[in-house]
Amino acid sequence: MKHFFAICVIMLSILLLGACSADKEINLDEEFSMKLEVSELTGKNQDEEAFATSDKKGEYWLANFIFTNCDTVCPPMTANMARVQRQMEEEGLDISIVSFSIDPDVDTPAALKAYGNQVEADYSSWDFVTGYSQEDIERFANVSFMVPAAKDESSDQYMHSTGIFLVDKEGYVREQYSGMDVPFEEIMEDLKKVRE
Repeated sequence: MKHFFAICVIMLSILLLGACSADKEINLDEEFSMKLEVSELTGKNQDEEAFATSDKKGEYWLANFIFTNCDTVCPPMTANMARVQRQMEEEGLDISIVSFSIDPDVDTPAALKAYGNQVEADYSSWDFVTGYSQEDIERFANVSFMVPAAKDESSDQYMHSTGIFLVDKEGYVREQYSGMDVPFEEIMEDLKKVRE
């Protein structure tokens, strides 16, 4: 009888633990304010390796838009993203980063590699991407992320978003954070919620 009672207690504990872990499955629609589908974009990264947004399916990742000739917001944004990457590593969060160049004619893989080197980017989890047409990246930013990306016809600069975007496993943009006044704690909290 004692053994039967012990087995019942163990089984009940297992059921309760199972129920608790089921509760931890977060509802992304409740947690996050956005749901924008990321379209297919192919290119190459700073090491001239092929890149495709479809390859990111099944994982969470962070994205932003930069260009190496930017003389205003991109340098601090990229430094901030490097800080995000270091904090993720400290927290044990295996989340990749993708920085899309919006000036693909100038931003060769070598130029992007030199740019990433300035902030000591860890390329094992951070891709700087180019290798598509100007038209393609502008449409990609405008449609998939609902943000501007366009050449300033009066200079060699580009208008673009300063946001950091969280993309979910299904390929939807779920959240946008400031890339300038970065809410580091909020980003870490959100990434901890969605990590497996």
